[in-house]
Amino acid sequence: MPQVAYGNLQKIKNGKRLYSITPRIPGGFVSAKNLEKFAEVARKYKCSIKLTSGQRIMLIGLKEDDVAKAYEDLGLEPAVKSQYSVKNVEICPGEICKRSRQNSLALGLRLERRFYGAPAPNRTKIGVVGCLNACTSVHAKDIGVLANEEGFIVIAGGSAGYHPRLSDRIAENLTADEAYMMVEAVYDYYCEIAPMGEKLGNTIDRIGLDKFIEDVKQIYEKKKIGGQNE
Repeated sequence: MPQVAYGNLQKIKNGKRLYSITPRIPGGFVSAKNLEKFAEVARKYKCSIKLTSGQRIMLIGLKEDDVAKAYEDLGLEPAVKSQYSVKNVEICPGEICKRSRQNSLALGLRLERRFYGAPAPNRTKIGVVGCLNACTSVHAKDIGVLANEEGFIVIAGGSAGYHPRLSDRIAENLTADEAYMMVEAVYDYYCEIAPMGEKLGNTIDRIGLDKFIEDVKQIYEKKKIGGQNE
């Protein structure tokens, strides 16, 4: 049986195949209108609503023929287009939180627009937070951005899967624009040197952290010069 587009097969019980879907919700911000749509679709197709740890809303218990219809009724894109791509960028509340030290919300939404569905050697998670409390488990993301009084900090290589790994610090004391370019540099280098199926943390371990940082910063400097010339 062909795979249902953008539907996740749940456990098969008594030969019954049911699916879940997770539409794209940038930064976890959802309008009242879209919340109403989720409720309407859940009632229409007799499925359940689940809030995920990834700042998304999942509909569970859809029949195979209803997956595409549910997406159409919601009017939303799928959160994940491929297992070999960047997943949704998880973002903390940013400047609306009393602990925030930088405008992480604006940076996070900017990165979400840039990397939504971007192809990658393996499933890649990005997190952006406004302080060192590191909400959204940013240290377990493939690429993360934190903030303190001095500016933004970019980290990479985290994972919370079967083989957990804490992230490594790549650069610090960055402006929002510099952090954006540094994330791009990490992503570009990862896509350039990693074979398909290799997680970013494994890439760093394979080539060594010092070389990874050196090569990433070379890409970053080229981006920075290019940006200044625009």
